[in-house]
Amino acid sequence: MSKGRWASLWHQLDEVIQLKPSNVLEVGPGPGAFKQMAILFGLAVETIDLDPDLKPDHVGSATALPFADASYDVVCAFQMLEHLPYEITLQAFAEMVRVSRRHVVISLPDARPVWQYRFHVPKFGTHALLFPRPIMKQPEHVFDGEHYWEINKQGYELARVTNDFCRVCPLVRTYRVFENPYHRLFVFKCQGKEKGSGY
Repeated sequence: MSKGRWASLWHQLDEVIQLKPSNVLEVGPGPGAFKQMAILFGLAVETIDLDPDLKPDHVGSATALPFADASYDVVCAFQMLEHLPYEITLQAFAEMVRVSRRHVVISLPDARPVWQYRFHVPKFGTHALLFPRPIMKQPEHVFDGEHYWEINKQGYELARVTNDFCRVCPLVRTYRVFENPYHRLFVFKCQGKEKGSGY
């Protein structure tokens, strides 16, 4: 857990806490840091993963979540979906939307290099800005044994990824974590869903 990853975890928690969910499902919990921290803030979080060694609350596939429609107020996955081939990622995201009543919150790696600036203006406070660095050509992604794809690599431009996800669920906001700009958060709102509606 680097300092940047702790910053990402703070943003993950902040986004979910603001949504005031009665229950949360985390898909692909990894070492379990999000759940452990979320519990301290009174969130009811359940986890699901294919690997039983991670001791998730449920063992199962992200592309076939063993839950009824609209079972959780918030469904989240942090730095997990890129570990699946892109088309499988879209299937997993659709499943997350299916079992969510209200929101889906995810984070994904964004490979576009940026310059980070932070400045303080008296009476107006401190401001943090990210400026994309100029690049001649987007890099091609090569599978490294973990990531099948990353945002802003060739074929996975931010516009394409956002459009593909928005076909399933409307986007509320997306941004990069200033302290760890490799991580980009997305918040989606699942509209018109009620538990048991079959949406």
